[in-house]
Amino acid sequence: MRMKKTIIFTLLFLLALATQAGGLMTNTNYHGAFNRMMARGASKEIDAIYSNPAGLVWGHEGWQISFNWQGPTQNRDIDANFIYGQDPQTGAPLYFSKHYNGQASAPFVPALFASYKHDRWAIGAMIGIVGSGGFVKYDEGLPMFDQPLMGMLFQRGLTPNMYGFDSQVKGKQYIYGGQVNFNYRITNHLSAAVGFRANYYDGYYRGHVNVNTIPALGNQRLVGLQLDCDQRGWGFNPIISINYHYKKLTLAAKYEFRTKLNIPNSTNALAVEMSGRNIDVKAMAENLGNEATLTALSSSMGSMTDKVSAFLPDEKTRYDMPALLTVAAGFEFTPKLRATVEYHFFDDKNAKMAGDRQKELKHGTHEILAGVEYDINKTLTISAGGQRTDYGLSDGYQSNTSFACDSYSVGFGAAINVNEHLRFNLTYFWTMYSDYTKQMATSTETYSRTNRVFGLGVDYKF
Repeated sequence: MRMKKTIIFTLLFLLALATQAGGLMTNTNYHGAFNRMMARGASKEIDAIYSNPAGLVWGHEGWQISFNWQGPTQNRDIDANFIYGQDPQTGAPLYFSKHYNGQASAPFVPALFASYKHDRWAIGAMIGIVGSGGFVKYDEGLPMFDQPLMGMLFQRGLTPNMYGFDSQVKGKQYIYGGQVNFNYRITNHLSAAVGFRANYYDGYYRGHVNVNTIPALGNQRLVGLQLDCDQRGWGFNPIISINYHYKKLTLAAKYEFRTKLNIPNSTNALAVEMSGRNIDVKAMAENLGNEATLTALSSSMGSMTDKVSAFLPDEKTRYDMPALLTVAAGFEFTPKLRATVEYHFFDDKNAKMAGDRQKELKHGTHEILAGVEYDINKTLTISAGGQRTDYGLSDGYQSNTSFACDSYSVGFGAAINVNEHLRFNLTYFWTMYSDYTKQMATSTETYSRTNRVFGLGVDYKF
């Protein structure tokens, strides 16, 4: 029964954290102009709908639209060295080392912008993937699963050469957002905007694990587990923005209020097999109710029942998007040369996460951005920029399927003006992460990530 308790807890905890596969909860790169310049908080172009809503009233008179596509790819690797038992002769610890590769992808990340400006007022709207966004897949297990399971098997006299794992865990998380801003130029130099965003969370967790003895020992099933859970729900948040524009200088600020996302489960399957015995946890919950099911399981699962409760039918999990403050200063050095510096603060510690993990952060996320843009001629504009991100990480926050790494990002690209109406954005940015090493009593884990994004955008002014 101890093995069953460990297996249920470990796989369910793994899947609960897989929803954070994309990192902390907010995206900022919707438009190609961000990817090629990074700092867009003083923009007056159509991407200002997100980055500087109050700036729209200083831009194009009339209608404009923009469609953007991005194709990010990311690896999330863990190098683990852990103890799974002790040598029966010498008492020396037995170590197991392995490199675990997780592949995350979102092959098609679109965003659509539209705005209309007339004299002193403007309205802007966008639709995009505003939080996380993508799939994560682990085909060879994870140390947080392997270590406790191998420890339990070792206590039964089974060493790693006597059994094999067949496991796969997949997670998906998208937060789709639809945003509308109403913008007004109060004076010849000052404008303001108010707006709101509707956010729709769509995620799932699918997984199985089968542990069998090797063929020479009869290919006996030791453990089997199945999990299939969908989560969907809505959240809303207001947005305010202010912009000061004087000659060549632009100063701007934006505040997005926290989005509360308390997402219910739609549990399709939750079952465990142990030594030929099958326990359908989902059916128990449907027949007895969640509370009675947890009581019935507590004799075998003890304090781990709270982890099972996270995936029972209709149970809810928090995935709040944090409040966000951005401030930016842009300056036009010449009619062809522009630059912007910018600061972001994500109040992650006051945005609830699964298991209250936000309490483990040292502070909210700090980002510093800078970018420059130059018009070579009327047809071609080139730009480049950089971003530094500090998440306030701690060992208590990091986990196998929800780890973050502080980073530097660089982006560059070009805008091609086909004519006075049509513009293409070709972009690329690359993130360089700092490895994070977590030292625990019986294991050491080093987390590393890579990330690259190609993008294409089309802007059209009527």
